[in-house]
Amino acid sequence: MSRKSASKKPAQARPVRPVKTSQASGDSAAERGEVRQGVQWVTVDEDNDGQRVDNFLLAQLRGVPKSIIYRVIRKGEVRVNKGRVKPDSRVRTGDQVRIPPVIRKEKPRQVAPGSRVQGVMEAAVVFENDQMLVVNKPSGIAVHGGSGLSFGLIEVLRSARPAAKFLELVHRLDRDTSGLVMVAKKRSALRYLQDELRQKRIRKHYHALVAGDWPGRVDRVDVPLLRYEMPNGERRVKVDEAGKASLTTFRCLERYAGYSLVEASPITGRTHQIRVHSAWAGHPIAGDDKYMDDVSLKAFRSIGGQRLMLHARALEFTLPVSGEAMRLEAPYDDAFNDVLRKLSERLKGTDQ
Repeated sequence: MSRKSASKKPAQARPVRPVKTSQASGDSAAERGEVRQGVQWVTVDEDNDGQRVDNFLLAQLRGVPKSIIYRVIRKGEVRVNKGRVKPDSRVRTGDQVRIPPVIRKEKPRQVAPGSRVQGVMEAAVVFENDQMLVVNKPSGIAVHGGSGLSFGLIEVLRSARPAAKFLELVHRLDRDTSGLVMVAKKRSALRYLQDELRQKRIRKHYHALVAGDWPGRVDRVDVPLLRYEMPNGERRVKVDEAGKASLTTFRCLERYAGYSLVEASPITGRTHQIRVHSAWAGHPIAGDDKYMDDVSLKAFRSIGGQRLMLHARALEFTLPVSGEAMRLEAPYDDAFNDVLRKLSERLKGTDQ
């Protein structure tokens, strides 16, 4: 008896699912503004000696989110001398660091500072050595870009010095405040100077033209300051018991009709500290559109005042490496000098 071969149903072809590629989706890395970076091997130099691995990577991979950096460390993709590390591990001079492939956001093209502004900033350098430099920042220039500004002091310096491997702000000044700003040229100098600031071993002395006759008995203002935001998002500071302890010492230098030139030395370093302490004492800084009342501001404008009359006049500190004691002073700009000259002439006229 012959056996019929069992009939088989023809196999049904499985539907082929289209593979979604970057080109097909129209969502390429380039279109998303992303750049894929391959494996890097970086040798730690002496300026990064002792730095934590996570902070080392944050500096090497600017623009990469912290979450990704900690993820690749946790997964063991970051190696130091071929060994796995933890975020708080320290790198040493000569270490070989493997940085895995990452995708970073491509930086939007920034407006480059022109040669004129580069020249202005270079001419404003009042001190420089291998470790640091100090600049007499003009009023109206921010210390760094952001918040609608294409560039600030630090970006201008980096453009003017393309060969410089490291340039970082040690501290900040308000955009409308002129005067001395320290910039580190080495990471070791940055760490040293910022530690000196924390230990209050760097003294800053500001000159401010304030409204009214500064009372000789007021030589210090010691009230807490609290930061807050206006409804429009503008940053402000006020005296408030819930704020941080703040201390400024004051010394009257010159008296004019309706104004006083004072030296203000902040012992603490709070945002807008001198401006708010002066206003709280009843003598706001001339030209201060945040903390001066409208009537006083209008009166200052009427004598030709156009800028905030606050100037970081002097710095006292010790140099990194050498430990040499330094005192630097920065002259006033023309706008500051013009106001003082007018007030002096007006005072002489009333004395005659």
